[in-house]
Amino acid sequence: MTYRIGIDLGGTKTEILVLGPDGSNVLRRRAPTPQGYQAALTMMANMVRQAEADIGATATVGVGIPGSISPATGLVKNANSNALNGHPFDKDLGDILRREIRVANDANCFALSEASDGAAAGASVVFGVILGTGCGAGIVVEGKILEGRHRIAGEWGHTPLPWPRLDELPLRQCTYVSGTALAREADGPTARDATQLTARAAAGDAAAATALAIHADRLARSLGALSTLLDPDVIVLGGGLSNLPHLYEQLPGLMAPYVFSDVFTAKIVPNQHGDSSGVRGAAWLWPASG
Repeated sequence: MTYRIGIDLGGTKTEILVLGPDGSNVLRRRAPTPQGYQAALTMMANMVRQAEADIGATATVGVGIPGSISPATGLVKNANSNALNGHPFDKDLGDILRREIRVANDANCFALSEASDGAAAGASVVFGVILGTGCGAGIVVEGKILEGRHRIAGEWGHTPLPWPRLDELPLRQCTYVSGTALAREADGPTARDATQLTARAAAGDAAAATALAIHADRLARSLGALSTLLDPDVIVLGGGLSNLPHLYEQLPGLMAPYVFSDVFTAKIVPNQHGDSSGVRGAAWLWPASG
């Protein structure tokens, strides 16, 4: 029987999950992420050993990180957790645990989780979007992560806003579709919390309603351009903004004019596994057959 361990290494917390042979959750734990590269490696290795002792079996190990491993150098690049950058993370953890470790970007893990047994299970082409403090995305085709030659496929948050309007020029560098951007649209440049905007709009707050409409339009343009390029079967939304119900109602119609097709029938759905999607995707880096 094949058990699979997934680890989601975050800036403040690290989560470990064991999937049973049938894909069910067997064990799940969280711990604060320690400061420093070596401390993080030691903590993850100890979490794996304890989990394997608890289940009485050795498991495959996959890890989601907020960055990627360069195919040129074998070192972590573009990680928000700066301690990871410049290190051969998969090799170092593999040496400690004495086995191969599979590592992928955390947004890719989110997309893989939802494509494997989540909101997009069975779909051929899946685009998984994380709309939180920032924005990120991953692409899964026929059940496999599409990383690309330079392992930057899906880095959608680093693309410019398409079809900019005159009042949006010159384009700024920061994202237009994240939760932070939505909060700033409503409440000014220092705002970061968008969680109350839907309730405020419903209560008649014009600034909140306008910000939500502008954000939906910008997200529709961005996803419309992406859909013309990728033509996904399913777009799965994750992160805090995935809880905004109006996005699922409005986006298909708003996107249609920006998709180079006579019809647009891709499903836009909320994620199924919530904040466990990343760690589940890390476990799914190893298929059921091992």
